[in-house]
Amino acid sequence: MNHFQVPTKLGRIDVRSVGDGPPAVLWHSMFVDSGAWDRVVPGLAAHRRLFLVDAPWCGESDKSAEPADIAACVDAALAVIARIREMTGSAAVDWVGNAWGGHVGMHLAAVEPALVNTLVAMSAPTGPIDRDLRRRIRLLLPIYRVIGARGPVWSAMATTLFTDHTRRDDPEAIDMLRRSVRVSGRSMIPAIRTAILHRTDLTWAAEAISCPVLFVTTDDRGEWTPDEARAVARTMHDAREVTVRGARVIPAVEQPAQTVDAVLAFWKASERQSPPPRAIAENI
Repeated sequence: MNHFQVPTKLGRIDVRSVGDGPPAVLWHSMFVDSGAWDRVVPGLAAHRRLFLVDAPWCGESDKSAEPADIAACVDAALAVIARIREMTGSAAVDWVGNAWGGHVGMHLAAVEPALVNTLVAMSAPTGPIDRDLRRRIRLLLPIYRVIGARGPVWSAMATTLFTDHTRRDDPEAIDMLRRSVRVSGRSMIPAIRTAILHRTDLTWAAEAISCPVLFVTTDDRGEWTPDEARAVARTMHDAREVTVRGARVIPAVEQPAQTVDAVLAFWKASERQSPPPRAIAENI
């Protein structure tokens, strides 16, 4: 596995590269870093050269930038893709994003269609953050600044990301989350502001995307249900939905086998489809 860093307006972005094949960029969810993909790397790296991004303020990436928005994250992603194109000679990449990464991917595919071959958006609602969630996060941020990821802050993070089963019976997943928030520290606060509080309605992006899209939903995230994702997919040029069972926000951690199967099936279908269907709904 190789590491490299890319300078961007949000600081230097750390990227790990592993695998063989066409390039695929993986951008993780909020509260974690690129380690959240580790369980799916073996299954995906045999089919793609994976570029695992530590998003701004997270993991080994710089932590000094001020809070921004999804558009600024897209600018950082463009710098990463430019480096990948230089390294691989590929004109475009497959994008795989979870929540935050899915939102970046949707915006990116809408404004730079020539750079994205396919888009996988996991647990990534196209609508803006709802008022109640925004209120709860604003109440927790001052506590986070004072005590860090402990007490009610830790409880909110773990409960938001993982099912009851994972929190009870998967210590490796919990250790991954603890390591991520420890490495990022209080620099997670500008990330939260950027990826959650500054999250806007991406309906316009969904309508503009021309590449094949896979929405990966879960059966335990109330904010973004399979039915809601299918409804959005029906408005898009070429989109489908797959439901991963037994997961909340990060299916790659909670259900890696289902997640790998969904992504590989989508990549395979995208390579052979002609002409593409408008929308397909599937269940795993």
